[in-house]
Amino acid sequence: LAVIRGLADEGRTMILVTHEMKFAREVASHVIYLHNGVIEEEGPPDALFGDPKSDRLKQFLKSVG
Repeated sequence: LAVIRGLADEGRTMILVTHEMKFAREVASHVIYLHNGVIEEEGPPDALFGDPKSDRLKQFLKSVG
């Protein structure tokens, strides 16, 4: 986590694929939620995790606690 944050602080762009939502929320400046390879929702982490619009994202967030 510290290494990834350090790279981001240097201004590097990264694409991370993860199911770890806590990790994504902590390090990402932009999150894309995919379902079957299709973008369901995207935006800043606080918006996606704080007020998800997609029913699938809401269900997913409930399932991962």
